[in-house]
Amino acid sequence: MSGSSQKLFRGIKSVKSVAFSKKAAAGNDFIIVDDRAKVLADPVRAAKTLCERKYSVGADGLLILERSKSADLKMRIFNPDGSEAQMCGNGVRCLAKFAAQAKIVSATHSIETLAGRIEAQVRGDVVKAKMITPRGLKLDVSVEVEGKKYLLHLIDTGVPHVVHVTDRVNQVEVGRLGRALRRHSRFAPEGTNVNFISIGKDASVEVRTYERGVEAETLACGTGSTAAALVAATLKGLRSPVHVKTRGGEILKVYFNKKNSGFEEVYLEGKVADCFEGRVNL
Repeated sequence: MSGSSQKLFRGIKSVKSVAFSKKAAAGNDFIIVDDRAKVLADPVRAAKTLCERKYSVGADGLLILERSKSADLKMRIFNPDGSEAQMCGNGVRCLAKFAAQAKIVSATHSIETLAGRIEAQVRGDVVKAKMITPRGLKLDVSVEVEGKKYLLHLIDTGVPHVVHVTDRVNQVEVGRLGRALRRHSRFAPEGTNVNFISIGKDASVEVRTYERGVEAETLACGTGSTAAALVAATLKGLRSPVHVKTRGGEILKVYFNKKNSGFEEVYLEGKVADCFEGRVNL
């Protein structure tokens, strides 16, 4: 790596060259590092530096593959701001494809996350993951922002999400309103992810998500798409699977079984693209 290139990775103590893979799911892109040999001394600093766009590899998150005592492998995910997330639906699907391609695990395997155990199945470019059983569904929560009241629906799909239904999802100022809701005192101190959705006449859902940790709108969010589908199913009686159109234009499928006032057997399915592989001095 040239001297000028090394400046791109400023702030990380140089210890050794580390291989990484970059993959994307519905527009969510991730840097993946196989850390079973414990090569990352400081994953927080690595995430902050490597995920920075224009100056580094750039990504929505850093995924770290580790050994697990309770599953076939373990995933840790760090946001671009260095915070560690409990779960990421598109991230876990990217890690599943990476691990299967590298023959670390078979096509069907289990992944330990901070939110719980995920079951994944890889079929070529399509990856289907069994999500954490959703909890905390609460409808019609009124929150005031900038003098206006918004009706929100709350659900935790591995990480906390709020969903706001609108007829004009493409006209929402997601950056401004999403940021305000994400940091609203109602959701303090951890904050929440924020989804704006429109429900189509064909029973499909269009979603835009402001992601906590990324602190911006992303092209897709797996747990957000799951939250959007389940809230839409609750409000409008949609049947499984619900097709969710992401900001990036790709379609994710959310499968579920309704049980009383909640859901079980929830799956997220979609394609995972291979971007590139490389090495970086850390």
